[in-house]
Order: sequence, then structure tokens, then C-alpha cells
Amino acid sequence: MTQPFRLALIAHDQKKDDMVAFARAYEQLLAPCTIVATGTTGGLVQDACPSLTITRVKSGPLGGDQQIGALIAEGKIDGLIFFVDPLSPMPHDIDVKALMRLGSVYDIPMALNRATAEVLVQKRGLLRDDATTDTLITPHASEA
Repeated sequence: MTQPFRLALIAHDQKKDDMVAFARAYEQLLAPCTIVATGTTGGLVQDACPSLTITRVKSGPLGGDQQIGALIAEGKIDGLIFFVDPLSPMPHDIDVKALMRLGSVYDIPMALNRATAEVLVQKRGLLRDDATTDTLITPHASEA
């Protein structure tokens, strides 16, 4: 049985407009997903894309990054789109690094910029198959 892809969305302050633009461009592909987002990012995306259902956690610096990290560790997130601003210092940088570490440890697709996020939604497909492996459905050899 195919289940909705469980996707986390996070964007640093200087990347929030980019996340909103990304969500608008891919709203139809994101609509069937179960989306969790940090507070401000989730609110901005929800306002721009009313067809999306978004569960908001706390703002990143107030614990939202850690909340999403916990969901990853519990197997409740299938993919992460995190638009990182590499040029601005972050007071909660250690939380950001921990979140990226969890994405790697639990081997979920993780996009840290728009180009990679586009590959994730266009090529990988946002589907899960809980009946077989509880992972992403992989394309047939002819599609790869």
C-alpha cells in the first residue's frame, strides 16, 4: 500500500523566500505529502500554498530543528529539504549540524539547496511503499 511521503521543510532566514518559491513551483507534487516544517518556514509556505497541509513545529533556534531530528530518528520522516544559508552565522549551528548528521545516519534523502530539492521531487518521486520495505519506491531499471 502506497503511503504519503513524509517530508520535512526547513529554511534559514535568508533562504525562506527561496523555500516559498520552491513550494509554489512544486505545489502539485508536494500536495500528497505529509509535511512537517519549522515554525516560520511552515507558516510562510502554508500562506503561499494553501493546498498543502503542513504540521508546524517550533522555530529552528527554539528547538524545531531538534524536533524534526527526533522525527527522523523515530523513522517518521522520509526526506528532508533544508535550504541552508552557508554565508550567515547561526547561533544554533550545532543543532543544524546534528540535524544533518541524523539525516545521514538514518540514510534519508536530504536536499540542502534548491537544485538538489528539485532532483528529489522530480526524479526520486515522493512515494513510500510500507507494504514492502518502508522506503522510497525505486524506479524500474528502464526509468533509471
